[in-house]
Amino acid sequence: MSITPSAGSIHLVIAGAGPAAQALVRQLTGSSTTSRQPGTAAFHGTITVLSNRDDCPDALLELAALPQVSVRFGQAASFIDVQTRTVTTTEGLEFPYDQLVIATGSSPLYPPVQGAACSLNYSTIDDAEQIGTAVKDITRVLGRRPLGILVGTGPAAGQAEAVLRARGVRPIRTTLRPTAVMPSVAGSALPATGIVFEDGSSMNGDLVVLAEERLPRNGLAESAGLQTAPDGGIRVGRDFSTSVPGIWAIGDAASRDGMRLGLVFSSNAAAAHCAARLEEDARLRCARSDVAA
Repeated sequence: MSITPSAGSIHLVIAGAGPAAQALVRQLTGSSTTSRQPGTAAFHGTITVLSNRDDCPDALLELAALPQVSVRFGQAASFIDVQTRTVTTTEGLEFPYDQLVIATGSSPLYPPVQGAACSLNYSTIDDAEQIGTAVKDITRVLGRRPLGILVGTGPAAGQAEAVLRARGVRPIRTTLRPTAVMPSVAGSALPATGIVFEDGSSMNGDLVVLAEERLPRNGLAESAGLQTAPDGGIRVGRDFSTSVPGIWAIGDAASRDGMRLGLVFSSNAAAAHCAARLEEDARLRCARSDVAA
């Protein structure tokens, strides 16, 4: 089944509905408080967001209420036909596009550690704010500088360590993956206090941060023949354009200079840069249409 946008309008499809996708919609519709005054949209067209989630979080519902935005829940993008400029979802719906942004994010390299829900996580630069808030609360409860257990290797773990130090935490870092995260005692304001390894040994602290390696979700990009980077991410240029005209990629699925962009750009920063390029492209398309008419 094909979903056809209004004739003559610029139609943008965003594959993915995470923080990067949401930030991009806010930028394009003027509902963002950064880079321009709220309500002053520069993108004159329609936007379809394809979400793989069946639930409807408040942030997405707010975007879905905007007049030029349509959010399709439970409609994960599965295939791109670059010749006909259509995106097909797992449910068989086809969405034509003039512009396409891939924001499918990344997935954990390993299965979740038991009790990981009690820990803090660092996978993109956006996580720094959440960690900062948690550290502030934990410090207030303890009345002293917290001791943090940091698990992970690679760039994400290095960034997480810097974030913890900048917020007054004494981090102890281990590259050995634990089998479980130990939750704090019932009623405690601390989410987790340590980790346990396979041999039964443990490390204890005031908080636990998992900063494990992740893999960019690039299956959708591969269906369109987009170039990928050695780390598996979708290769993009400085304007977030991919190797196929009319397709961009932002967030943790994209890669530049061997680095996942989720570790380099916040969602808001990436969205602002990409939105400017999309708006310029849309203006050029409209100008060409006017000349042709």
